[in-house]
Amino acid sequence: MNQNAQKQRAALAALDEIQDGMTVGLGTGSTATFFIQSLKQAMVERHWQLTTVASSTRSADVARSLGITVKDIDEVDNIDVTIDGADECDWSLNGIKGGGAALLYEKVLAVRSNRNIWIIDESKLSEQLGQFRLPVEVIPFGAEQVFNRFQDMGLAPSFRMTNIWDRLVTDAGHHIIDLDVSNVNNPYRLADDIKGMTGVVEHGFFLDICDRVIIGTDPIQTMVRPVELKQP
Repeated sequence: MNQNAQKQRAALAALDEIQDGMTVGLGTGSTATFFIQSLKQAMVERHWQLTTVASSTRSADVARSLGITVKDIDEVDNIDVTIDGADECDWSLNGIKGGGAALLYEKVLAVRSNRNIWIIDESKLSEQLGQFRLPVEVIPFGAEQVFNRFQDMGLAPSFRMTNIWDRLVTDAGHHIIDLDVSNVNNPYRLADDIKGMTGVVEHGFFLDICDRVIIGTDPIQTMVRPVELKQP
């Protein structure tokens, strides 16, 4: 089964997490787009009345084009569940996200959600995080200084580019530096070190955030975070 087919299967399975009246967080990326499309169909067929909050202008545009109501995060009291993809996920349900350059808004939604569900294809699973380069969102001012520090740390940094000449600009007006973390054995320590750097806004390590992973294989596979590992 190809990746798109698995993404679609996972997106459909995630509908079981939705109930009428919920506020739903919408992730960003190709898998999240499959979910948004499936959600609209379910809203019509099941007569659901939902409020949604989007993690990027792209996802908001997709949802609104389908007739789904999208509110700003500050317009809702809480988010019942956020459904999103992941660029990489290990067996402890920790992951790397940000391949779609929406990691900051995705994390804002995630930490304000009662539950976080990731929908992935099996290629996103890994024994140890680091197969996917770690995105770090930085402010433009002094970005080269942050870049040089990452270089000194041996993390092989590279600016995310839209083409050979222009640095990518996120929805929040920042740049992204991608890092090689394939040799990092303690992502928690590195996450703290990166977050503590002046000029860094957010990183793409999503640690102790996901509650359930749905893998779009046939049959569907799921992984659930044990209660004792969830954040208090």
